[in-house]
Amino acid sequence: MADGTEEGYVWNLEELKRHRDIVAAINWEMTQETAIETYLEWGTGWSRKDTFMSHPDHESYYFVIYDWETPPQVTLIRRDVRDVEEKAKLQAPEQLIRSAIQEGGRKPGVGVYAINDSLKVWLKEALNG
Repeated sequence: MADGTEEGYVWNLEELKRHRDIVAAINWEMTQETAIETYLEWGTGWSRKDTFMSHPDHESYYFVIYDWETPPQVTLIRRDVRDVEEKAKLQAPEQLIRSAIQEGGRKPGVGVYAINDSLKVWLKEALNG
């Protein structure tokens, strides 16, 4: 069994649960938009000067939903100023995922959505169970 350190390897729920340091580091409030503002120079964070991150050792872990994936799932992202990678793909109840997309206001051509409160509760229980 792979340990998840290989480049491009993506964990499932059980594998992610074994990485307690990463589970503890998940930023439950981070969204794709906030990550771009925080980590990328072309985001709007630089103009606010309070959240722009330029330190190369700072990283964030957060969840997103890609609405084009079948079956629907939740993806854990690790982002820093240099790059972004998918760390895990988790199967969650489809209705919770669809609800989060709908709550986010379906935007044609966007396709990346934040998790909502109901999905956060489910993920926290699944990761700590």
